[in-house]
Amino acid sequence: MTSQSFRGDKILVVDDSRDNVFLIKTILQEEGYTISTAANGISALAELKASPFDLVLLDLIMPGMDGYEVTKYIRKEMKLPQYIPILLITAHDAPNVAHGLDLGADDFIRKPVTVDELLARVRSLLRLKHSMDERDEIARQREDFVSRLTHDLRTPLVAADRMLMLFQQGALGTLSPQMQEVIAIMSRSNINLLSMVNTLLEVYRFEAGRKTLAFQPINLVRLIEEVTGELAPLAEDKTLSINLDKTSESSINTVMGDRLELHRLFTNLIGNAIKFTDSGSITIGFTSQRQFDKSSQSQFSEKSNSVDYIKIEIADTGSGIPLEEQVTIFERFRQGSHKSSGSGLGLYLARRIVEAHQGIILLNSELGKGSIFSVLLPTKR
Repeated sequence: MTSQSFRGDKILVVDDSRDNVFLIKTILQEEGYTISTAANGISALAELKASPFDLVLLDLIMPGMDGYEVTKYIRKEMKLPQYIPILLITAHDAPNVAHGLDLGADDFIRKPVTVDELLARVRSLLRLKHSMDERDEIARQREDFVSRLTHDLRTPLVAADRMLMLFQQGALGTLSPQMQEVIAIMSRSNINLLSMVNTLLEVYRFEAGRKTLAFQPINLVRLIEEVTGELAPLAEDKTLSINLDKTSESSINTVMGDRLELHRLFTNLIGNAIKFTDSGSITIGFTSQRQFDKSSQSQFSEKSNSVDYIKIEIADTGSGIPLEEQVTIFERFRQGSHKSSGSGLGLYLARRIVEAHQGIILLNSELGKGSIFSVLLPTKR
C-alpha cells in the first residue's frame, strides 16, 4: 500500500523548531497530505479540539507542555470521536521514549528524520487509523441494525399479544379447554420474546449513547413495594414468599434517579430471584452505607473521599451461582449454566442502569445457599 491511498489525510505536526516543522511539512505535503502545524503543546491541543486529524506527529521535548504531557492529555482527557495515532519525534539522545509509548503513543521516529523512514511510519499509522475507523463504523452499523430490527420486531409482537389476549377473554368466541391451554402457552412465549426484544433494544440504546435519563427524586422503598406487588403472582405460582425487611430500613430512602429505569432494574433482579428459586423466599433489605471513592488517589480525609449510598440487597434461597460464572455474570451475552438461563443480557443491562446512576452492583453467591445481589445508589448527586 502506498501513500496514494491516504492522499488528503489531515496530519498535525507539533514541534518548537521551525526548521523541523518546515522539513516535515514539505515532505508530507509533497505526498498529498493536508498539514497543520503547532509550535507547542497548548497550541496542539487547541488544534485537536477545533478540528479532527488523522495523525499527530509530536515532538517529545518542548518547553512548557512537553510531548509526554500532550500524549497523556490526548489519551486520558480528550473525548475524541475517533482514535488518532500519535507518532513521537525525538532526538537520538532523548531518554525514556518508552514512557511516551506507555502513555499512549503508537510509534516514534528519531531526528534527524529521513524521508523514507518518515513516510513509512506515517503510512503504517494511517493504515492503523483507517482500519480502526472501519472497524468502528462496522460496529456502529451493526448496533444501528440491531436497534432498528428490535424496534421493528416489537410491532408484530405487541399485535400478537393483543390478539392472544382477545382469544383468552373470549372476545372471538368460546374456546375449548385444549385451545385455552394452547393459547396460554402461546401468550407466555410471546411475552417472553417481547421481553427479550425490549431488553436487547435497551442494551443497544445504552451502547449507542442514545439513552437519555430523566432524573427525579425516587423513594426506593415505595418503588420496590410496587415491583414486588407486580411480581407477586409469579412468586405465588411457585409458593415463594417475598419479604421486605424493613427492620434494617435505611434512614434515607430517596435517591435522584430515572424512575422507569430503576423500575426496570429491580423488576429484573427480583424477577431473576423468583425465576431461579424453587423453594423458600426472596428477602429485600435496605441499609445505609458509606463507600470510598476509589477513583480518587489523593490522601484526603475519609469524609471528602467517600460517598453515602442506600444499599438494596435482594437475597434468594435458590441454588446459587458457581464461582467461575460470577466473574463474568454482568457482561453481555454471558449465559449461566442454569436450565432457566436466558439471553445473558438482563444482568448486563442491570449493570448499565446502575452505572448510569453512578451506583455499584455486586454479587455474593454460594452454591446450594442462594445469592445476594446488592445495589448501591448514591443518596446525593
